[in-house]
Amino acid sequence: MFISAFVIVLSIGYITGLQFVRQTESIAPNGIEENYLGNEDKEDVQVMKFKKGKREMLTITHTHILSMSFIFFLLGGLVSMTTLSKKWKAFLMIEPFVSIIFTFGGIYLMWMGMSWMKYVVMISGTLMTTVFIVSVGVVLFQLLKKN
Repeated sequence: MFISAFVIVLSIGYITGLQFVRQTESIAPNGIEENYLGNEDKEDVQVMKFKKGKREMLTITHTHILSMSFIFFLLGGLVSMTTLSKKWKAFLMIEPFVSIIFTFGGIYLMWMGMSWMKYVVMISGTLMTTVFIVSVGVVLFQLLKKN
């Protein structure tokens, strides 16, 4: 029950973060770019957004890389105790760390001027979320199966 409660609350926190991303319209490539680089040079915008400063970008990158690393470290530890094959376990345990670097490193590089990184951010963020959902599902399924 302890592990189930943890995984459920962790999922609520993760989903809340996704809702924030959706609220800021950062799920599409152009929305990702606007969220960090602003849209003040564009006409006919509903919500004016300004380019984030260096200090804000470092804070966003730093806090997300650290917190997401802990989230996936703990979830990966739980995945390691499941009955999945070694290959699936390895993928579900290691891939999120790659996606963390590509997602938040990509956001920073996009902010620095590499605008094509918005596509990398979108793909890696989607993959990271998919792995999170699958991992949570596997852990909860295994816990229910044991009972």
